[in-house]
Amino acid sequence: MSAASCMLSEEQFLCSICLDVFTDPVSIPCGHNFCKSCITHHWDVNAPCQCPLCSKVFNSRPELHVNTFISEMAAQFRQSAVKKSSRMSLKKNTNSGEVLCDVCTESKLKALKSCLVCLTSYCETHLEPHHRISGLKRHELIDPVENLEDRICKRHGRPLEMFCKTDQRCVCQFCTESEHKQHVFVPMMEEYKVKRDKLVKLDAEIQQKIQERHLKIQKMKDSVELSRADTDRETAASMQVFTALIQSVEEGLAQLLDLIEEEHNKTEKQAEGFIKELEDEISELMKRSAEVEQLSRTEDHLQFLQNLPSLNPAPPTHVWTEVRVRSSHEGTVRSAVAQQAGTLSEKMRKMCADVDLKRVQQYAVGVTLDPDTASPYLILSDDQKRVKSVETQQILPDYPQRFTTCNGVLGKQSFSSGRSYYEVLVKEKTDWDVGVAGESIIRKGKVRLSPKNGFWTVWLRNGKEYKALAGPGVLLSLKSKPQKVGVFVDYEGGVVSFYDADAAALIYSFTGCNFTEKLYPYFSPCSVCGGANAAPLILPPLTTQSLI
Repeated sequence: MSAASCMLSEEQFLCSICLDVFTDPVSIPCGHNFCKSCITHHWDVNAPCQCPLCSKVFNSRPELHVNTFISEMAAQFRQSAVKKSSRMSLKKNTNSGEVLCDVCTESKLKALKSCLVCLTSYCETHLEPHHRISGLKRHELIDPVENLEDRICKRHGRPLEMFCKTDQRCVCQFCTESEHKQHVFVPMMEEYKVKRDKLVKLDAEIQQKIQERHLKIQKMKDSVELSRADTDRETAASMQVFTALIQSVEEGLAQLLDLIEEEHNKTEKQAEGFIKELEDEISELMKRSAEVEQLSRTEDHLQFLQNLPSLNPAPPTHVWTEVRVRSSHEGTVRSAVAQQAGTLSEKMRKMCADVDLKRVQQYAVGVTLDPDTASPYLILSDDQKRVKSVETQQILPDYPQRFTTCNGVLGKQSFSSGRSYYEVLVKEKTDWDVGVAGESIIRKGKVRLSPKNGFWTVWLRNGKEYKALAGPGVLLSLKSKPQKVGVFVDYEGGVVSFYDADAAALIYSFTGCNFTEKLYPYFSPCSVCGGANAAPLILPPLTTQSLI
């Protein structure tokens, strides 16, 4: 019995309903076997009574009796499976990570191959019959693996070498000819390659997403650091501005208090003068009063009349009825506050402009002109820091990136992230264009400067008309004529700003821009206008001293 059980496969002792080794196996009239509880429950919930395997219908429900022979065989197989499981567990514990030969009895050697027919792993010595015996040569050998039983069809005992695309499961050749006959199936290796390729592609997508998120995290960290730096600078600038404003207010208050005190001193001095004059008049009047009183007491008529003409005439006196000493402080505070407010407003505007310009100047970059983009009507200096127009067209290679009709030239440096700042000397010129342009702008023929066409620029015409070319253009009213124009680009922020670098005044800002390509500095000295506009545009060096 023991020898016979070793010749039988596990499939023969499995119930097709519970897919486990038989428990109280019973045989039904068609010859198929099931666990008694499994087939009983199956017939309880399904009508009519039929075999789950061959679908034979029984007119009456068969009486079920345990098949003692199959029950004994199943019990013996179950014991054998437990012993085999113990051996496999011992093998795993003996040499973790390696597959050992199943045939070696004492010191087990490392398996060289596993046979999908024998369901056994062999070392080099025990594998030798598979290379020598013709019948064994037909067995399928693979690299050694554990749990060979999982690679065998439990229903037919054949290797799982096909893949049912309908049920999405691995099947054997017999399965494709029976219950999976109407399904779509392909060789398992072919499906493996397809799904592996998909997984490789999926992993690449996952890795890309991971990388994108790492980059996003880094950008966020950089943004936080940049925000911290900006916060520190803004805090320092705010302290500087408000300290200066407080100092200005304190100075204004001191001046106001001095003015009030000075006005009081004037009033006091004027009152002292009036009082002195009044006291002098009182003194004179008292003297006359004494003389009058003395004469009035004379009872001798003759003497009275003779002495009356000799009485001193009354001294001249002022009419003090309309004389007032008044405080002159009325309106002083209001006037001083109004004046101080105007002063503070102007100082604040100037300070804020200075702070704003210094803030953008910290992103200063060196810019040079790209001769390959320069119009044939332009001449560049050897250091590529100056450009001026000429009336005669130059003979130059017709590069795709070169401007033709437009007297334009781009900088060599590009901006595709972060913030950048550079300056252009425009003094002694009556016409010029300055700004930035996208990489894909049209350069041949007539060029219209506008954000729609990839240009963010300002210009000067006829020495007096300043305009931001925002499409339509915006006329600019400037307090002073810029001699040096600063250009600031915040790529992620979508901002291009222009400054009068000497006056620390904002000229114009393009905001809400959506940049999707590289930006290049753009310059045009315009035509010479009969020599009136012959001066060049110059890119001055931006040293630390020049930015303070």
